[in-house]
Amino acid sequence: MAAALLGGQVSAGSRAAAAGSLPCDLYAAGGTPCVAAHSTTRALYSAYSGRLYQVKRASDGSVRDIGALGAGGYADAAAQDAFCAGTSCLITVLYDQSGRGNHLTQAPPGGFQGPAAGGYDNLAEASAAPVTVGGHKAYGVFIAPGTGYRNNNTNGIATGDRPEGMYAVLDGTHYNGGCCFDYGNAETNSRDNGNGTMETIYFGNSKSWGYGTGNGPWVMADLENGLFSGVNRGYNANNPSVGHRFLTAVVKGEPNHWAIRSGNAQSGGLSTSYDGPRPNATGYNPMKKEGAIILGIGGDNSNGSAGTFYEGVMTSGYPTAATENAVQADINAARYATSPVAGAPTTGSRVSLRATTTCCTNDYLRHNASDSNAVIAATSSSSPVADRAAATWIVRAGLGDASCVSFESADKPGQYLRHYDYRLRVDSIGDGLSRLDATFCPQAGHRGQGISLRSANYPSDFVRHYNYATYIAGHGGPNAWDSATAWADDTTWVVTSPWA
Repeated sequence: MAAALLGGQVSAGSRAAAAGSLPCDLYAAGGTPCVAAHSTTRALYSAYSGRLYQVKRASDGSVRDIGALGAGGYADAAAQDAFCAGTSCLITVLYDQSGRGNHLTQAPPGGFQGPAAGGYDNLAEASAAPVTVGGHKAYGVFIAPGTGYRNNNTNGIATGDRPEGMYAVLDGTHYNGGCCFDYGNAETNSRDNGNGTMETIYFGNSKSWGYGTGNGPWVMADLENGLFSGVNRGYNANNPSVGHRFLTAVVKGEPNHWAIRSGNAQSGGLSTSYDGPRPNATGYNPMKKEGAIILGIGGDNSNGSAGTFYEGVMTSGYPTAATENAVQADINAARYATSPVAGAPTTGSRVSLRATTTCCTNDYLRHNASDSNAVIAATSSSSPVADRAAATWIVRAGLGDASCVSFESADKPGQYLRHYDYRLRVDSIGDGLSRLDATFCPQAGHRGQGISLRSANYPSDFVRHYNYATYIAGHGGPNAWDSATAWADDTTWVVTSPWA
């Protein structure tokens, strides 16, 4: 499909990709062509000018395909921004650029249920992972726990013990120990079908099955019933912790041979942490791969993981190191860079959060004195000391996701802003669920100023004031506080100097 039909015209700012220069061109030249190619940031073939991904708008449920800005170009992020202005969007489809139709959509229930309707997994919020690529704005796929994508009916993906390769570009600072942030080959029935029925890239710091040196995170292979960092179950000394902001992760396998490689996606080459025979454990030689594709989840739909995906491919055949090195050089040339959210609070700072709706521009987010509920209320330099303290927050690294933030009450140390039954309140934090409830991810403000705060575990819900109470709220929905009226204004906040 032409870029013009997808909201983007070829311009002087689009990438002029030399023929044969992009990852899937390089794999094809090496005799191991891509059979799946997914990216929300750029084309992965120099001749590709079609759809990259699809977004769905909360305000009216309509969808929009986001394409590349010309052949071999970057994503048309401006089309997403225009389509999603004043509301929120979810990523509903990651299109396969290989022509085989191996698109990724909302993962269905399997051995584990997802949190969305019907046991499906959540979809990623479309603006949650802004970056620049080649100087152009783009968005990654921000996987919060409970979020996942899958295709159980694929074309051309390796099965059995057939050879394959895969790489992914990830946010090397966004991870957790939940199972399992994977990209690659999995079971076609969303169940655990035994050792060797998967072959995926895994990224995170889980030590439940395998690990390497340091405290993680590690690039490992999920081969089902085992995250392997090398030939042994458990510890393998040659697999290092990695910490690159943009990480290239590689896994490949063929009969009784597999490898793990990784590197800095912004500069330099790939290092090899393992290259040798299949694990010395029963069930992995020969492999029994089934050929589904997953992103952000385990093969049985285990969905407790976190991570961010920018691009990745799967190949037919076992790629050479030379081919992978050429792909890594292209990834370096793509110039991935961070795109900080303007006005976002800084970890460790003391802040207050001012409402932006016309009615309430002198009102700040605070907790009540009489109960634990959070509200908005007028606050000024003449307010009582206790009221100013109640409207002040200490910004902490996100308790449930360190790439986001949590807000500790300045006058109730150890208590944090969290949602409970959608209502916001201050509370002591205990288990993993409450830690996610107390974690919010700053994004560009829905009304073109300030920030909006997305719930870490309800990706389409944002911190909102409604009738002076505060909630996490979607744009339209079954609850009164989901009202579409003034939603963009009510979910937009300005970070100010602290009142106390």
